Amino acid sequence: MSDAADAGLIHLSKPAIENIRDILKDNDMDGYGLRFGIRGGGCSGYSYLLEFAEAPEADDAVTEIEGIPVFVGAFKRDFLQGTTIDYLTNEWESGFKINNPNARRPCGCGESFDIDEEKSG
Repeated sequence: MSDAADAGLIHLSKPAIENIRDILKDNDMDGYGLRFGIRGGGCSGYSYLLEFAEAPEADDAVTEIEGIPVFVGAFKRDFLQGTTIDYLTNEWESGFKINNPNARRPCGCGESFDIDEEKSG
């Protein structure tokens, strides 16, 4: 396991932190954390994984953001550098919004994206 905080890998906005805390509390998930990552799939090539997990997987980067355990998956983790997870509530949408500066060519549905494979070296 590595420490995602040391690299400033991902960030959670205040609304995201508040919403995550509410979900964990409302569902009696004391001790759970947020797992975030990239997986293959979607019409543009990749989609995000965002779920709650009781423990990290062996190769997850692990950090804590304002008391919330965060587990970042190993698959293409370098493409998550600088990502912010936000939570929006307005008249058009409500839910988590992922702002990844490394994502390219998003799908029209907004659920998938592509990445510049040359960056992975």
